[in-house]
Amino acid sequence: MINDFQPTLSAVATAVEKTQTDALVLGVAKGPEGPILLPNPLADTAARGVADSLKALGATGAADQLLRLPGVDGFRSETLVLIGVGELTGEPTGGVSLEALRRAAGSAVRQLGSLNSVALALPASSPEEVAAVAEGAAIGAYSFTAFRSSEEARAKTPVEEILILTDLKDRHTKSVLDRAAVVGSAVRATRDLVNAPPSHLYPETFADLAADLAGRTKAPAQNGSTTKAPKLGVKVWEEKDLEKGGFGGLLGVGGGSSRGPRLVRIEHSPSKPAAHVALVGKGITFDSGGLSLKPASAMTTMKLDMGGAATVLAVVRAAADLDLPIKVTGWLCLAENMPSSTAQRPEDVITIRGGKTVEVLNTDAEGRLVMADGLVVASEEQPDALIDVATLTGAQMVALGLRTSGVMGEEQLRSALVDSADSAGEKVWPMPIPEEVRSGFDSEVADLTNLGDRHGGMLGAAAFLREFVGERADADQDVLDAEARRIPWAHLDIAGPAFNEKSAYGYTPKAGTGVMVRTLIGYLESLSR
Repeated sequence: MINDFQPTLSAVATAVEKTQTDALVLGVAKGPEGPILLPNPLADTAARGVADSLKALGATGAADQLLRLPGVDGFRSETLVLIGVGELTGEPTGGVSLEALRRAAGSAVRQLGSLNSVALALPASSPEEVAAVAEGAAIGAYSFTAFRSSEEARAKTPVEEILILTDLKDRHTKSVLDRAAVVGSAVRATRDLVNAPPSHLYPETFADLAADLAGRTKAPAQNGSTTKAPKLGVKVWEEKDLEKGGFGGLLGVGGGSSRGPRLVRIEHSPSKPAAHVALVGKGITFDSGGLSLKPASAMTTMKLDMGGAATVLAVVRAAADLDLPIKVTGWLCLAENMPSSTAQRPEDVITIRGGKTVEVLNTDAEGRLVMADGLVVASEEQPDALIDVATLTGAQMVALGLRTSGVMGEEQLRSALVDSADSAGEKVWPMPIPEEVRSGFDSEVADLTNLGDRHGGMLGAAAFLREFVGERADADQDVLDAEARRIPWAHLDIAGPAFNEKSAYGYTPKAGTGVMVRTLIGYLESLSR
């Protein structure tokens, strides 16, 4: 279910006239007085000819607008392609932001998926620009055809060879191309998992895939060589292990399915790590709502509910591929939420690992129950930071829309994730956890319920999860501030951004998006600087 496809990324200084590809891509910006051809390696005469023709061709420079033209005389590329990058921003790099370059490269490669090779003649005069173009192209080169019946459809792959035209030498571009290849592979793997149907991806097969991915060869370096990635440790808890370990959340949610729950721990553990980060991912492989059954129309995208676990798995793998000097443990909380005679019932009381009890008032508020188990067991290892990722609440979409994730938790960690998201070009908005929302989870028979007040549901869900984050072993018990004693923790709610039901845009396809993979990789890298 995870495709091994890997586009070849190359930075070349060859004269554009000698570059032989199926398409040569130039960038067009939306200027105050009309379209503007971005800096490119064309000869002055050819560049002026293209620039003077932009309005006649209907080019506007709007993001995602793509125009195909016959190849220019004297060039070996069969087609000349104009890709819009959006409005000029006043950035020092020609008025185009790195994210605009990233999106333009990804959009071009995505829309040219029928071609074998593409040369990107977008601004690439610095390593940062090359990195943006390469990363956009790597994550734009994606298709999901595993379940197509025709050989032709299954054999169709995205653009396989991507050339980035730049005057920079290899010593300035090799590392950024290698990183882009790893990041692209991680995003594509996350998308593959999210797009996989629940008939094929369920807790047992997800756990098997995690073990398989942990042992795979590192993605090819861009010089064509391959090396063995640092070994990842993998441990899987099956049902009998979960019972012995007291994982009542996973067992309760997974109890209604004939396909039992799993907990997977995957670890990248370098020698002398600079820090230890634990990642916990929600892995509901299908969410029917359980006995609190969803309407039929609300179930049709519920294969996406394991997007958090997919993200965590891909990020830990990427940390190993990049050989980051950070210990990263990923916890995949896997269950299928189904109705049956063995399913948990509204008003059941379950015991989460560690002993806290939860009265289940709505079986469709199940993600927080499996995440509670994951947060407790991850806390037991005393990481320096604890981050959970989940398609957790519909309230996230109401509050922030379909493209912006919410981040809550300890202020310093929350701010670090926002900074990483900004650098990666992903949209994240910091949200509070008001103290009053916790009271909505008070129960008359247990420590708390799984259903809080209707208003501010995203914030309430975060307050619920916070109850299961452990204290630091070295915390001063005389300190009254609970947050000061707690392991630094942040919660990412990606319910809307994890799955794109609308048209593709930029480097983002329809269906699974791979959101937050790049943010989390960037955060881990920031700890090693």
